[in-house]
Amino acid sequence: MAGYVDAVGFLKLGGVFIAFMSGNSTELGAGLGTGRGVELIRCGLVILTFLAGVVAGALAARLDRGRDRQTVLAVESALLLIASLLQMYGHEMTAISVMTLAMGVENGVFQRHGEVSTALTYMTGTLVKMGQEMASALTGGPRFGWATHFLHWAAFVAGAVAGGAGYHRFGMQAIWAAAIWAACATLAAGWQPTNETRSAGGPPAAAP
Repeated sequence: MAGYVDAVGFLKLGGVFIAFMSGNSTELGAGLGTGRGVELIRCGLVILTFLAGVVAGALAARLDRGRDRQTVLAVESALLLIASLLQMYGHEMTAISVMTLAMGVENGVFQRHGEVSTALTYMTGTLVKMGQEMASALTGGPRFGWATHFLHWAAFVAGAVAGGAGYHRFGMQAIWAAAIWAACATLAAGWQPTNETRSAGGPPAAAP
């Protein structure tokens, strides 16, 4: 989902990411160094909007610690639905802002003790972990410890491929697919064990 939405936003904005803030931070710094005001304003606003989304996602996770993953996904689904409706009525740049908020929120899906345990919208850390696991495998460690990180990276890239193809064919209307996808993920999260249940090692005991 992150790769898909980021690709749509990247193509619409002509080279600014809405999920990957490392690239935007580099562009912001380059703009500061060269005095290019357009990059400063554009990247600065995207970074601030993404940060607001991260804060919103963290707060949503705290609303219901028993259903934190589903709550965060529900907020993300609502934002992507709003973005879909906004672009449908011609407010495409406002839709991009709401999509950026949704990408910030998404980082709250996997949390442990209030900290993000799995990054969803940026891949640098995933690739570093994959490389470290590969080095471990070459020196006698688990042979396929890197596979999970590879699948995470591959899923992001596959989403970006789908997002690029969707934008090429449908323009900003492609975001409807992400809104539906997020809604399905929200429903699916309701069937998974909660974080509290996972940390306790199983379902709570029935009352006598």
